[in-house]
Parts: sequence; structure tokens; C-alpha cells
Amino acid sequence: MSMRNHYCIIMAGGVGTRFWPMSKTACPKQFLDILGTGKTLLQQTFIRHLPLCPVENIFVVTNASYKEMVKKQLPDLPAENILLEPARKNTAPCIAYASYKIHKLNPHAVTVVASSDHLITKEDVYVKAVRACFAKAAKEDCLVTLGIKPSRPDTGYGYIQFIESPKKENDKRIKKIKTFTEKPDAEMARFFMESGDFLWNSGIFIWSTASILTAFEKHDGELATVFSEGNSYYNTPGEAEFIERAYSSCKSISIDYAVMEKARNVYVRSSLIGWSDLGTWGSIYSHIPHTSGNNAVVGRNVMLYDSKNCIVHVPKDKLVVLQGLEDYIVVESDGILLVCKKQDEQQIRNFVNDVKVMKGDRFV
Repeated sequence: MSMRNHYCIIMAGGVGTRFWPMSKTACPKQFLDILGTGKTLLQQTFIRHLPLCPVENIFVVTNASYKEMVKKQLPDLPAENILLEPARKNTAPCIAYASYKIHKLNPHAVTVVASSDHLITKEDVYVKAVRACFAKAAKEDCLVTLGIKPSRPDTGYGYIQFIESPKKENDKRIKKIKTFTEKPDAEMARFFMESGDFLWNSGIFIWSTASILTAFEKHDGELATVFSEGNSYYNTPGEAEFIERAYSSCKSISIDYAVMEKARNVYVRSSLIGWSDLGTWGSIYSHIPHTSGNNAVVGRNVMLYDSKNCIVHVPKDKLVVLQGLEDYIVVESDGILLVCKKQDEQQIRNFVNDVKVMKGDRFV
């Protein structure tokens, strides 16, 4: 299969507040080796897409302040493929910027859009899934996302309800999307899981640039107007100055709200790819090697006594002794220590806000 028309957009501009204190504004989680594998999440994402498209067709969209980190961590990525956002405006402007730029380079481009901080353990299955979606997106006007079969009634994910596709699909896993639901309550999440016709929304998208630009024009004309005005600037020395102007005027909105929930040509492919969005400390619990007592530990010098079901993440040179803890998160990074109940991990964002107010920006 020729890959010259295959492109990848990696979104790498987030801050990852819920992974504080490891993830801080100066160095967010996508630039960290959260799982202790020897590679950062960004590096893993980059490597994952090399079988899908040439390296020169991979683009990383990130905040301007992270340019040097991207260059250092991805030395094989062409410098001109690092797209710099002057402000954080959510996923729709990020995708619009990259899509308009790539479309000008190659109007036949088909792209996969992926976050830089997701975990995918079955990478060969992922490659097969994206290729199947590439094939569909290359021949018809459609927007495709990967859906994950729920393993628990999680209230932190968006859900996709699917129905059988009205057309004969070459890949039987591809279904038509009926509805999107954002982060339901516990009772509704349980219903979704038990019904069998809902999937988690992975936030991984596949489409042609022609299809997504048409979708922007149809469903969010405001964003389309802002970024289409750059057609004479993309891939020229004037691009950076144009993007400064565009981001100063465009709204902050997710791709789901801007396009996906409004469009009618949307499909989902059910995919068993070992996916996690790694949104919280709790989400990495099952992906870190466990010691006795079902404690998930990253750190060479951690000693646990009468403790179970904890997540402990500390530097390899730190000696940490813990006794009598159950279901706790213990994280130490750059002189900051967090001890928090696992069930209360959603409060970490509040902790960060309080630290910023009371102790200043240097700790966040």
C-alpha cells in the first residue's frame, strides 16, 4: 500500500494538569516517561505511526513554548513539521490549522489525528485499524473515529452509539454513528455498557483533508473562515505571522463540538487496541508493573509495608518507605510530594489551582 498520501497529525499542546506534580506547565506529561518504559509518551506516539506514513508526513502541533522539547525528543522529525500554536484553543483550531496546511501541500491527503499522550498496547492491531479507515476515507467523503469497547462504566469518557452502516463496508467493524454522549453519570454509563451498542470515544480520527475542510465549512463556518484565510500563507515564511493573527481571533472549541456531533457522514470502527487516554494517575494503574499487594510502582528504591492497591511514582534515586497505605497515590517530582486518595484524584486539578494561588507559578 502506497503511503505517499498518508499523513499523521499529533496533537501535543496540552498541559496534563491531572498528572501533577510530574506534569507541569514547563514540561507536560506528553514529554515525560510516565510509565517508566524509557520513552516519553510523545516518542511512543511518533514511533507508533511510522508504519502508517513517511516521517516527512508526520506533523506535531504543539504550544510555541514546547518547540525545543519536540525537536530534542523527535530528532528525525523535520523541523518544519512542528506546528506552533501561540495559544491553547482546544482541538478544533489545532486540527484546522494542520489540515489546511497539509491540504495545500497535498490535496489528496488522508490523515490520522492522534493525541500525543495516549497509551496503545496492541500497536499492530492499531496499525491495521487505521489502515482500514484510511482505505474508507480515501474513497469517500466521511469522518471516521476509532471506538473502544467499554470495559467498565467509566464516567470520564465520551460514548458513541453506533448502528449498522447503510452501505456495504469492506471492513465489518466500521459502523455508522448514531449519537455522541459526553461523560455520562454513573447510571447512564452502566446502561451504555450493558446495552452493547456504545463505544468509548478514543479521540483518534481518520479522514481526508478534503472531507474535514468541507465539514468545517458546513458545521463551523467561523473557524473555516479564520483558517481558510491562510491559504496564501501556509508553507511560506508568512505562515507564523498569520497563525498569530488567527489564534488571537479564533474561539476555543473541541473538534467533537465543532464538527463531529453535527455531521451526518460520521463512522466509527470498533478497535481492540489496548487503549487508554492516560488522563489521570488512576488510569495508569493497570499499565505499571505491580508488586505484592497490587501496588503499581515506578522507582527503584520503593519499600512498602502493609500497603496495597497504591500507585507510587518516584525518581529512581529516591528511597521511599511507605507503611499502612491503601488505595493511595504517592508521587514525588522536583521536590514536590503529592499524597492523595485514589478515589479523590479528580481533585488534583483543584490542588494545582490552590498551589498556584498560594505558592506561585514555580510549583505548577
